[in-house]
Amino acid sequence: MKQAALVLLLAATALARAEPIGSVDTAFKLIGPDHKVVVDAHDDPKVQGVTCYVSRAKTGGIKGAIGLAEDKSEASIACRQVGPITISQALPRQEEVFNERISLVFKRLRIVRLVDPARNTLVYLTYSDRLVDGSPQNSVTAVAVARETPIPIKK
Repeated sequence: MKQAALVLLLAATALARAEPIGSVDTAFKLIGPDHKVVVDAHDDPKVQGVTCYVSRAKTGGIKGAIGLAEDKSEASIACRQVGPITISQALPRQEEVFNERISLVFKRLRIVRLVDPARNTLVYLTYSDRLVDGSPQNSVTAVAVARETPIPIKK
């Protein structure tokens, strides 16, 4: 029982980890941090050797400083092979690999991995959603996996 809880905790930790790469200021704010575009790296927790880089707006000012700001829905994603690709377990055809809160309560940025078995390719989609009204703005990227490494798919 303790082992199962530890595995779930490790899986949740892997799902939620983003590594900040850098940022640029886009607008000066007299009080609080400036508005920015931030770039984070997200390692796919089930596919070693693939990292996704996501850029998005981060709201500054007083609301941004205290965590009350709502960040914009736009994001861009680029996933790349950064080492040998190894897939240790079968993957579902579609799975959320990361999500992050971008407003106080209701808005989240999400990264979803889709498997294209016909092309032996991993497709990554980023978008934001809201409890009531999501955004159709999205970004997509793909990582082709060598044919010698077939992608195992969960049935």
